[in-house]
Amino acid sequence: MNILPLHPDLAKYLQKHQLEKKFAKQQAFLRQNPFYPSLHTELLKPRHLRIWSFRIDKRYRAIFFFRAPDTVEIIDINDHYH
Repeated sequence: MNILPLHPDLAKYLQKHQLEKKFAKQQAFLRQNPFYPSLHTELLKPRHLRIWSFRIDKRYRAIFFFRAPDTVEIIDINDHYH
């Protein structure tokens, strides 16, 4: 799986919240298999938009979509509970 480079604002968010190592680990799993069990990948509502999320840790999630069958673009990283 090819993962497009993160927008600089998302990289800053990871740094600000000290998530770089956790994100790198989960990104490696995403690269192997976007439905790897520890990612807890889910299709978000409304489902027809085909926007997905995966877990960085219990609090933070990354939002992404498939650009092509083998390419992912991460469009947001956020606190799942706010």
